Amino acid sequence: MSGTVRTNIQIGSKVNIVLKKDQRSGNLTPGIVKDILTKSPNHPHGIKVRLESGDVGRVKEIN
Repeated sequence: MSGTVRTNIQIGSKVNIVLKKDQRSGNLTPGIVKDILTKSPNHPHGIKVRLESGDVGRVKEIN
């Protein structure tokens, strides 16, 4: 499933996100979605979410 479509992401989903500081390297951070921050139905760089750990980034993979 694509991380660019908001309807694919639910609160409690396991995802891999890219943090702002990791955008150049592409390092992914795994976690569980706490909040969905992007309001639009899709976003070309990925839907922005907050993980339960408090990290904020854009979804690249949905597990």
